[in-house]
Amino acid sequence: MQIPSGKKIYFSSDNHLGAPTQELSKPREQHFLNWLDTIEKDAAALFLLGDLFDFWFEYKRVVPKNHVRVLGKLATMADNGLPIYFFVGNHDLWMFGYFEEELGIPVFHKPKSFNFNGKKFLIGHGDGLGPGDKGYKRMKKVFTNKFFQWCFKWIHPDIGVKLATYLSVKNKLISGDEDAKFLGEENEWLAQYAKRKLTKEHYDFFIFGHRHMPMTIKVGEKSTYYNLGDWISHYTYGVFDGNDFQLEHFPFNIRE
Repeated sequence: MQIPSGKKIYFSSDNHLGAPTQELSKPREQHFLNWLDTIEKDAAALFLLGDLFDFWFEYKRVVPKNHVRVLGKLATMADNGLPIYFFVGNHDLWMFGYFEEELGIPVFHKPKSFNFNGKKFLIGHGDGLGPGDKGYKRMKKVFTNKFFQWCFKWIHPDIGVKLATYLSVKNKLISGDEDAKFLGEENEWLAQYAKRKLTKEHYDFFIFGHRHMPMTIKVGEKSTYYNLGDWISHYTYGVFDGNDFQLEHFPFNIRE
C-alpha cells in the first residue's frame, strides 16, 4: 500500500469493551468512538489488533448484543471506503465470519506482514508468541479446539455469554492481569519473538498489542517493536504517517 500524501495509518488494540461490566464500560466505549470520529478525516487504513471486546463468540445465528454503536461506526467507515483490518485477540478469537459478512472487515487469526511506503510491518495481537505466556498457550489450545467450540455453542447464549464474561474478567490467566507488568527489554517475550523473526527476514516495524503497556523497543539496527498499550489505563494508539511510526495518547475525560 502506498499512503497518499496527508494520510495516515492508525493502529489500536485492547479496548476490552464490556469489562468489568457493560455499564462501567460505556464511557470507554464512547471515548473510543470519539477517537474514531477524530481519525476518520485523514485515515488511509485502520488496524484493530484484537481484544476489542472483552468477550465475543459467534453462534451460527447469534452474536453478543452489546457494542452496537462501535459495530455500526466501523461498518459505516468500511462502507465509506476505509480499509479496516481486524486481528483476533485472546478475548475475541471466536470470530467465524460475522465481521467479514456484515461489516466488510477482513479478520486475521495469525500475524501478517504488510508493506507501506516501502516499510515492512509484521502485525498481530501478540498472544501466544515468543518464549513466555506459557499459561495462556495451554489455555489457547482449549479455546481453539474445534470440539470444545462445538460444545460451547450448544450452551444457550444467555448462559454461555454470562459464564464466559464472568471468567473473562475474574480469571487472571484469561484476562492477562497476571502478566501485565513490564519484564525489562531483554525479557519481553514479544521483543524476543521479533528478534527471532529478524534472523530469517527483515522487518522495519513489529506492531502488537496484548501486553496492555505502550512500549518501544529496538530489536535490530533498523527494526523496532511497538506495543500499542490499551484503552483501559493508557488510551494509546499507533500512527504511521508514511515515514515514521509513533505511539500517541488520546486523553480520556471521564465526563464524556
